[in-house]
Amino acid sequence: MATASKEPPTKDALTKPVAAKDVPAANAVSGSNSVRVEIFDQVYNLRGSDANYILKLAEYVDAKMRAVSEQTATVDSVRLAVLAALNIADEYHLLKRGVETPSPEVKQRTRKLASALDEVLQDTRRMG
Repeated sequence: MATASKEPPTKDALTKPVAAKDVPAANAVSGSNSVRVEIFDQVYNLRGSDANYILKLAEYVDAKMRAVSEQTATVDSVRLAVLAALNIADEYHLLKRGVETPSPEVKQRTRKLASALDEVLQDTRRMG
């Protein structure tokens, strides 16, 4: 499970995993923008303005990696991370396609509203 704590930033806060023994208690807060998160039993220092949002993202990635690890025989964390990233990318593109391509009901409603608006504008022009 992903956990987070806000700590003073370190030199390579965005890239370097830290040993779990070096991590202070989860949710310890200081005044900085560095957040320590644990994803698939690895601890990372991340920078961001919203620690809770970063924690939610870390929990999501952690859950995806654990789901992939349950469905595959591989124990290589890099391969699991790539498979989890592919699953997340698939979800993203399916959602994006759904937003970009309106449903037939939305298209029909849009046509009806556009037609009603055209009628009102034509009536206004005739009267005005």
